[in-house]
Amino acid sequence: MAKFNKDSTSGTILVVVLVSLICSIIVAGASVALKPTQEEQKLLDKQRNILSVAGLLEPKTNIKAVYAERIEPRLVDLATGDYVEQSGTFDAKVAVKDPAQRIAIEPADDKAGIKVRAKLAEVYLVKNAEGKVTQIVLPMYGTGLWSVMYGFVALDTDADTIKGITYYEQGETAGLGGEIANPLWQKHFVGKKLFNAEGQVALHIGKGASSDAAHGVDGLSGATLTTNGVQGSFDYWFGKNGFGPYLEKVKAGAL
Repeated sequence: MAKFNKDSTSGTILVVVLVSLICSIIVAGASVALKPTQEEQKLLDKQRNILSVAGLLEPKTNIKAVYAERIEPRLVDLATGDYVEQSGTFDAKVAVKDPAQRIAIEPADDKAGIKVRAKLAEVYLVKNAEGKVTQIVLPMYGTGLWSVMYGFVALDTDADTIKGITYYEQGETAGLGGEIANPLWQKHFVGKKLFNAEGQVALHIGKGASSDAAHGVDGLSGATLTTNGVQGSFDYWFGKNGFGPYLEKVKAGAL
């Protein structure tokens, strides 16, 4: 039998192929083994952000326990604003990739720059110690300068007054558009009203907007396109094509 020469060209290629194959098997195995842990951490991070925007997150909060006690997730049909039965776990990022679970957004209506959205959305009812709903947390997202910006907005039960906002995933320019994740900027939204007397989205974000005490939030300096993306996200998700029908039902007593 011919002696294997590892220093030959064919020997070198064979070694490289074998090492690559072994590494691929190890990486694939690790990925499969770690997937449950990764999914658990993903869920925990989501729960943490919901508790944070609802003002329920403290340094030593048991996230799972407080979430289970104080948060009730519900699934909403955005077209009608009605609750629908939820079977299994709902993931909007997964749903929006499924043609059967999404709809295309008309360009004239696509203020958030997202092109498509899931037909359903998960909302989160925040309860006090007595079990009474005191807030509603709604997800929203939209396109900024460099990224799709994902956040949560907490509303009072009047379905109008903002109790808090948070951006938990974004890739905007650090120190400029990335300041949407800065709690100091997010605090400017607290107490603002989403709608005017006619029920139209009136919250506006931009230079000098804070002169409107009820509806205005100053934009981020040097980050006009990111600020526009935040504005577009609010305009879309709280308008008639987003959570508008649901919020109308909340105002009518759906809670």
